[in-house]
Amino acid sequence: MSNNKTFEEVLQKFREIEFRETFDVIVAIANGGIVPAAIINQKLDVEIKLLKINLRDTLQKPKYDSPKLVSPIDFDFKDKTILLVEDRIKTGATVKFALELLSGAKQIKTFAVNGTADYSLYDEDCFRFPWII
Repeated sequence: MSNNKTFEEVLQKFREIEFRETFDVIVAIANGGIVPAAIINQKLDVEIKLLKINLRDTLQKPKYDSPKLVSPIDFDFKDKTILLVEDRIKTGATVKFALELLSGAKQIKTFAVNGTADYSLYDEDCFRFPWII
């Protein structure tokens, strides 16, 4: 894959992004959203919860026809303002599923390192995240 980003390039984008809302909780779509959520946590100092959804394998090939919740939701999200974090949003299927699962939240804003979201660092063809080993 061409178009690789350095960790420093991506971190600089995280430093520059401004969030317009105050969030009660950051919800990371696991596994891809965990590293971005941890970086955002450093900026916002808001607790992180995991939403364990699986659609793709480590090679980005779909494992299922549609996203699946692979572990029960073990946190309270009712009436909370949530920042929903994912690494990349391509089709939007996983985020759409997550939004359905979190219905009852006061407000949900989406964040993607790469893709179309309320907040995103990039909206480009796929690139390899610098924290993937």
